[in-house]
Amino acid sequence: MVLRVAVVGSGPAGSSAAETLAKAGIETYLFERKLDNAKPCGGAIPLCMVAEFDLPPEIIDRRVRKMKMISPSNVEVNIGGTLNDDEYIGMCRREVLDGFLRDRAHKEGAKLINGTVHKLEIPGNDKDPYVLHYADHEKAGLQGEAKTLKVDMVIGADGANSRVARAIDAGDYNYAIAFQERIRLPEDKMAYYEELAEMYVGDDVSPDFYAWVFPKYDHVAVGTGTMRPNQARIKELQRGIRARAAKRLEGGEIIKVEAHPIPEHPRPRRVVGRVALVGDAAGTVTKSSGEGIYFAAKSARMCAETIVKYSENGARALTEDELKLYIKQWDKEYGLTYKVLDILQRVFYRSDASREAFVEMCSDIDVQKLTFDSYLYKTVVPANPFTQMKITAKTVGSLLRGYALAP
Repeated sequence: MVLRVAVVGSGPAGSSAAETLAKAGIETYLFERKLDNAKPCGGAIPLCMVAEFDLPPEIIDRRVRKMKMISPSNVEVNIGGTLNDDEYIGMCRREVLDGFLRDRAHKEGAKLINGTVHKLEIPGNDKDPYVLHYADHEKAGLQGEAKTLKVDMVIGADGANSRVARAIDAGDYNYAIAFQERIRLPEDKMAYYEELAEMYVGDDVSPDFYAWVFPKYDHVAVGTGTMRPNQARIKELQRGIRARAAKRLEGGEIIKVEAHPIPEHPRPRRVVGRVALVGDAAGTVTKSSGEGIYFAAKSARMCAETIVKYSENGARALTEDELKLYIKQWDKEYGLTYKVLDILQRVFYRSDASREAFVEMCSDIDVQKLTFDSYLYKTVVPANPFTQMKITAKTVGSLLRGYALAP
């Protein structure tokens, strides 16, 4: 047989999976509902992603080397002094990044379908194909032409509201909402954000997350996120970040307003039969940092590599147990990262007092280096025992002050 795989969704996850499969000679179909889609997203990517996913310089709008952490009482802590000259956090626009990755997958041989998948028909056994029912928008416009496609395996990379996940009864998860405004600033104001990003914490901007001002090519992305049951307050929280950053945003013009759901944790089931979920559909966004782009692309590539390996380069479809090896590898490699960030969010975002303590802790140079190295390279860089003890003591001290001051 010649293995046929459908990848639903062409964000960083779907395109990374499709590229890997197509390079291996597997018959790959990449579905995208809206080719000019621009997902609401801070757009920060770690340095390791630039190299690992071979991203060209023009994909990166800004190279951020300085970060300001701003506490509820507007205490500012400058971060970035530990970075080397060639180290940075990449800032990108999702429409640019996604378009590049999608086009590259297409050039490698993935068959790009501008279509909306409405239904996934599940076979009654482990041999028959899956049937995708979709609207083809290429010639028929918004409504689309009704078509079907038979495939042997499916990768769901269709985001937090994944139809693929619903079709395989993958289980539900709680999700946060991200709200963002793109604001074009006067040149003098934009110059301030040349290589600087800002993160604000406080109950006025997010009761359980943070707000951001991230620089892009010719504008800044200003946004916030929050979880249930605070989602009804999202516009009020957005007004909060606009108020906190008001002086730096003076004279700005809103050019785009965006909102999108973000998963809070992995779905109960990420592989069912010959169907796998990756990226937001699987729930790979991290707590505390809210990072999703790198982990989405990485999870998808890992899933695709598993399919390539165990299908013997497309000679056969995988069993459910074989496909689940991708989940096992993922959890082994990144499970601890997710647990640590979950704990940090629960501890430091619980009150404005604990947020003040968190920002204070960020002023420590050893904490900064460990944090930046972990973010940029996705490896927890082991500090020497003295430094590790110092960081631990600093954390405990900050926590104690936060709890003592909390109402």
